[in-house]
Amino acid sequence: MNFVEELKWRGMVHQMMPGTEELLLKEQVSAYVGIDPTADSLHIGHLCGVMMLRHLQRCGHKPIALVGGATGMIGDPSGKSQERNLLNEETLRHNVECIKKQLAHFLDFESDAPNRAELVNNYDWMKDFTFLDFAREIGKCITVNYMMAKDSVKRRLNGEFQDGMSFTEFTYQLLQGYDFLHLYQTKNCKLQMGGSDQWGNITTGTELIRRKLGGDNEAFALTCPLITKADGKKFGKTEKGNIWLDRNRTTPYAFYQFWLNVADEDAERYIKIFTSLDKPTIDALIAEHRQDPGLRILQKKLAEELTIMVHSKEDYEQALEASGILFGKSTKESLVKLDEQTLLDVFSGVPQFEISRDLLKGEGTQGRDAQAHAGRRRQPQQGEAPKLRPDGDGSRPPRRQVPPRAARQEEILPAKGEKVKR
Repeated sequence: MNFVEELKWRGMVHQMMPGTEELLLKEQVSAYVGIDPTADSLHIGHLCGVMMLRHLQRCGHKPIALVGGATGMIGDPSGKSQERNLLNEETLRHNVECIKKQLAHFLDFESDAPNRAELVNNYDWMKDFTFLDFAREIGKCITVNYMMAKDSVKRRLNGEFQDGMSFTEFTYQLLQGYDFLHLYQTKNCKLQMGGSDQWGNITTGTELIRRKLGGDNEAFALTCPLITKADGKKFGKTEKGNIWLDRNRTTPYAFYQFWLNVADEDAERYIKIFTSLDKPTIDALIAEHRQDPGLRILQKKLAEELTIMVHSKEDYEQALEASGILFGKSTKESLVKLDEQTLLDVFSGVPQFEISRDLLKGEGTQGRDAQAHAGRRRQPQQGEAPKLRPDGDGSRPPRRQVPPRAARQEEILPAKGEKVKR
């Protein structure tokens, strides 16, 4: 399988150095993507780079995931308007361990295949590298003029941002460049990949390799486009913040709902970028979706593939079951199985109010009477209410009349926000 052609039809190539495709066709290539461990979980903004590594391995090449335990202590200025808060070593080590576990969902680290994935931490080779040694061995190879010509640096120094740039962040591209040099020498890694905002840092690495080791030593760069939504807004964030891969930050249900509710135009792009489905399968899904967009075939398949890949088949089935709760398609037993955060996610944005438990004793009370007793509604939680479909998949509010019925004490769900199953 041709890796570059695979990325091209998926819309995952932004820039590529001349000779990259020829190298990939000639030999098995080791390539890496860097991830700064600024949190103890990846979020979906990381997924494009991770999927590049996944496709690389599927095409027979060797993926290397570099977790930036050292560079994460500094912060990358690319695409940033402010300097990031620096993290201590203990926090970074914790974050690295958590990210390792998540990457194992996407890459084969365990097999005996010659292209099994590797995970490296640049702290391992930077921790004993003194400042004087770094200045002598690396700093002399790249001029300040070269570094200042990078767009990420110019934007911070041209007066557009008041804070300017610290020396710490200015040296970031040298540190990332040294990562490439180190992997080139120790792992025969000839290709670095990343988002389009990383082009300047990546090409600093290729230039450092050429100047440090001689012109016969070639290294290559390939970047993917920055992912946006059809309306131009930033991908991967909601009013509540990032969509995380860690279930404790974003429940599998909320994760599933995010993908289920993407726009039709976005779904056509995302299913190519974020799944491993082949071209004939995706083309058939797109054609079927265009015949009746209301069925949301693409969104359902996208949500299914990603929820299973990031979490599990069981989590996907539970998310599917939870999506029917607001339509009366679930039993009390199925509600009790849900963890508390998932249940709260299901009812996020639904008007809520508090009443005394005593009102539910005996014959119970009807909703309108309970609301009147409460005196006022509690405001919905921050964030847009889930869009729900009449068929229960979660995209548009249902429109159906429910005859009045009294809620009773035995319908309270135990220890889960005391919600009443109606």
